Amino acid sequence: MNASAVRRLTVAQALVEFLAHQYTERDGRRHRLINATWGIFGHGNVAGLGQALLESGPDTMPYLQGRNEQAMVHAAVGYARQNNRLAAQAVTTSIGPGATNLVTGAALATVNRLPVLLLPGDIFATRPADPVLQQLEVPYAGDISVNDALRPVSRYFDRVMRPEALIPAALQAMRVLADPAETGAVTLALPQDVQAEAFDWPEEFFADRVWHVRRPAPEAAEVAVAVRAVRAARRPLIVAGGGVHHSEAEGALRALVDATGIPVASTQAGKGSLRYDHPADIGGIGHTGTAVADDLARAADLVIGVGTRYSDFTTASATLFADPAVRFLNLNIAPFDAHKLAATTLVADARAALEALTAELAGHRVDEAYEAEYRTGKTAWERRVDAAYAAADETARPSQTQVLGALDAVVGDEDVVINAAGSLPGDLHKLWRARSPRQYHLEYGYSCMGYEIPGAIGVRLAAPDRPVWALVGDGTYLMMPTEIVTAVQEGININIVLFQNHGYASIGGLSEATGAERFGTAYRFRDADGQYTGDPLPVDLAANAASLGMDVLRAKSVRELREALAAARASDRPTCVYVETETADTVSGAPGAQAWWDVPVARTATRPAAVKAREDYDRQAAARRRHL
Repeated sequence: MNASAVRRLTVAQALVEFLAHQYTERDGRRHRLINATWGIFGHGNVAGLGQALLESGPDTMPYLQGRNEQAMVHAAVGYARQNNRLAAQAVTTSIGPGATNLVTGAALATVNRLPVLLLPGDIFATRPADPVLQQLEVPYAGDISVNDALRPVSRYFDRVMRPEALIPAALQAMRVLADPAETGAVTLALPQDVQAEAFDWPEEFFADRVWHVRRPAPEAAEVAVAVRAVRAARRPLIVAGGGVHHSEAEGALRALVDATGIPVASTQAGKGSLRYDHPADIGGIGHTGTAVADDLARAADLVIGVGTRYSDFTTASATLFADPAVRFLNLNIAPFDAHKLAATTLVADARAALEALTAELAGHRVDEAYEAEYRTGKTAWERRVDAAYAAADETARPSQTQVLGALDAVVGDEDVVINAAGSLPGDLHKLWRARSPRQYHLEYGYSCMGYEIPGAIGVRLAAPDRPVWALVGDGTYLMMPTEIVTAVQEGININIVLFQNHGYASIGGLSEATGAERFGTAYRFRDADGQYTGDPLPVDLAANAASLGMDVLRAKSVRELREALAAARASDRPTCVYVETETADTVSGAPGAQAWWDVPVARTATRPAAVKAREDYDRQAAARRRHL
């Protein structure tokens, strides 16, 4: 190879240049695959990737400064999800704690099938000094570092021990990131000495490379079997998962439903697949689902899963689909998910599979009585939503569901509502009226406290013209408020609705239901007996948010809340609406669970609450079944 065909760069410089030339393409539209790199620098990456990002400049690779490594991954995941997995971001950290802080975010990305590129620094490949600062010493293996903790939560992992090894590693990393059936967290661990080492790179490595995001069509034989199953079903039910959104298959789903009248229930990731006021949209399914959806699921003889992985919340821990003859038809691009519940499979892109079904089901429609049944159930549930949202006294402190009602009255179709953990996911899944495909953004595959604020930043970066709301409880806020500083620094206009209910409301309710009597779930002083049942802690989270640079609006009543939300939406600065709702030991105001969730209860106990909870558990667990 002649001299003109190579370029001498460090490994870190070469990686940054390579990433700047990677693209995805689907349906004729091209997207830059890695749009920016988040980073916190230390001795594992400051002289490697840090220097490379400085030298390349923002036109080649924009850099975003984070405050917490886990939060940076969450922001990147929010960005990727908003972009339907066609564009992603990278995250670089130092070795040691910086790298291990990536693990939770990586697990979240992989569980949710969302792409993020992780570039943690690593120990010296050449080992000039052993151990180095922050190195984990493993007596039985010299080639292990803390980055190996990322292996089980990554869809692809490689440690680049020599410069030339970057070429195959980087190409494999891009392949996985762009593959809709394989994507998740991808880790390239980069020893700090290798990052700074120079190498003569072939120019072809830096050429524009387009990764086609395929839409595999279903096989004709599978379609024929699926069509027979649908035509034979008396009570079919579609379960729409996140794959509907990732595939941009909402229009194809609506066309199938309009033609056949099959009702659609949605998982947390799939909510918004149909607009809430579509006659066939019956809301969330499973433990946090609506009464109409769960009642239909119990009597369904064919469950058509579209882009869902059937978590235990969706299946009510294998108790929901109760018809003895129920069968499953799964449309999924990943065979692993398509074959769950012993299903008939359509292994294909969701949009392609839905379009094929619609074409072959021409003229088929469910019975009119079935349509009338689920429409009546939908109407009844909407009345329950209205009741949960309503406030008889607008001067009173709002309940949690009344906060959602006030927000519902303020948002438009373009707004995005983000949440991840606590009692809010259940209330939102039951009650929120999703107006557009990407309005409802719940991270409930990993249900990670702390996702909401950085996730909102990622969404806003991906969709700068859409108002973005992070709904955050006090427990979640205290875990990770750090990226408020990032939002303020970068002028990223996000809105935070901060619910103060003095503890872990969701886990408090679960604790009570399982006989643990809300032990350790309230944020209170200790009482005379040493328990956390004294006065609420005198924390001022609104003041904390203000100290980090946000504009803060305090709302003490429903009326003030509505005014504050409207003001936040109109503002051009990051704004926090702080509202104190009921304490953690009271209910949110939402309808109770419409289906079970399996959380094992103590088999032996002396306290009456635990004894009763075990009796209830055994009764519910008796309905569990395996679908074979």
